[in-house]
Amino acid sequence: MGDVRIRQLGEPGDLGWVVLAHGELYAQEYGWDTSFEALVARIVADLAAGHDAARERAWIAELDGRRVGCVFCVAGDEPGTAQLRILLVHPDARGHGVGTRLVDACVAFARERGYTRMRLWTNDVLAAARRIYLATGFRLVAQEPHRSFGAELVGQDYELEL
Repeated sequence: MGDVRIRQLGEPGDLGWVVLAHGELYAQEYGWDTSFEALVARIVADLAAGHDAARERAWIAELDGRRVGCVFCVAGDEPGTAQLRILLVHPDARGHGVGTRLVDACVAFARERGYTRMRLWTNDVLAAARRIYLATGFRLVAQEPHRSFGAELVGQDYELEL
């Protein structure tokens, strides 16, 4: 594997890449429809339109100068709660710790900024991400079947005390 670098999101093309990569990969790997890409686009647009830079951040993983992953840390709905969002690792970079490094950056930032808890929502089919979350110390606190993105899924809520 080549040189992996984790950097803050902010270079031209980063926002569009996050949306494009999620749309393409989740359609290819899970058969999800464009409603998932639209959800990611809203998350990206919300961050781009006016986030609190002191309390919210996003990262891009690069492999040999090419974007291969991302994760966002945004303020949650409750005081003291951060939310981990849209973790993605491109297949070209999987199995080399990129996802773990992205999650570690997100959690370290949340701790540094004084958050006391981090939450995330995912779906049970995303087994590799779930392994990273559990290894980091997140615990499953709720799950519920739902139909979203053109698929029957089981949504899962995880929490990590910081």
